[in-house]
Order: sequence, then structure tokens, then C-alpha cells
Amino acid sequence: MTTESESAAAIRDRRKRLVLLLACIGQFMVVLDIAIVTVALPAMKHSLDFSPTGLQWVVNAYTLTYAGFLLLGGRTADLFGRRKIFLVGLTVFTLASLVCGLAWAPGPMVAARAIQGLGGAILSPATLTILIVTFTDPRERAHALGIWSAALASGGATGALAGGFLTD
Repeated sequence: MTTESESAAAIRDRRKRLVLLLACIGQFMVVLDIAIVTVALPAMKHSLDFSPTGLQWVVNAYTLTYAGFLLLGGRTADLFGRRKIFLVGLTVFTLASLVCGLAWAPGPMVAARAIQGLGGAILSPATLTILIVTFTDPRERAHALGIWSAALASGGATGALAGGFLTD
């Protein structure tokens, strides 16, 4: 027979695993996107009629907004709640990704990439802070951060493969 405290511990462990999974998925998406776009640049140049300098803005728009708003994304998670900001970042990132996929010209693609970078800058630090506050035991935290880092690395590898598959 299980006691009430064992049942509560099991629920807490399931909640922690779910938090870890969601944080890893969020970070995976951010890194996956960077790799997919890098591989897809030649196809974008042809299908959207980008100039060579205009094509560089597909990368720069994302990178500049992501790097420029990364600290602000972390701070907003602290001020307004990690969960809420995680969901905002995920929503902005996902909607901007949809617009990128439906882009019909260079201008909308570059604008959507900038918004996507903003979404990533909101999402990425929220995933990390959520893990830090959820996993308070140093051993559990190290394990969770290791899994999160593996998700980050696998996003880059998967993105390169997916980018090649999608543009082929």
C-alpha cells in the first residue's frame, strides 16, 4: 500500500519530468530553426527571389533580435512569471515560424524572422529559469541541465538533416 506522501512524491516527479520535457522541446525548437534555415538559404534565394545581400538578412534579422532581446526575455520571465513568459515566447516563435513557412516575398520573410528571433529570445531564457527553479536538488538539477543541453545539441543536428530533407 502506498502512503499519501509517496503518492505526492510520485506526482511531483511526474510534474518535474513534464517540465523538463517542455523546456527541452522549447529549446530544441529554437536551435532546430537556426539549423534548418541555414541549410534552406539556397532554396529560399531561388523561391523568394532574394538578392545575395537580402538573403543574409534572413539570418541577421533572427540573430540580431535574438541576441538583442535575450536578457530582456530572461528579465520578463522573472517579473511576469516564467510559465506565462514561456507560453508567450512559444506562441510568438511558433506563429512567426508559420509566417516564415508561408512567406511569399523577401520582406515578409525577413520581418517574420525578426519576430521569430524575438520569440526565441523570450522562450530560451524562460526554459532555463524554469529548470533552475524546478530542480532545486543539485544532483537533479545537473541531470536536468544535461538533458536540456543534449536537446539543444540535438536540435542543431536534427535541423541540418531536416533542412536538407525539406529543401530537397
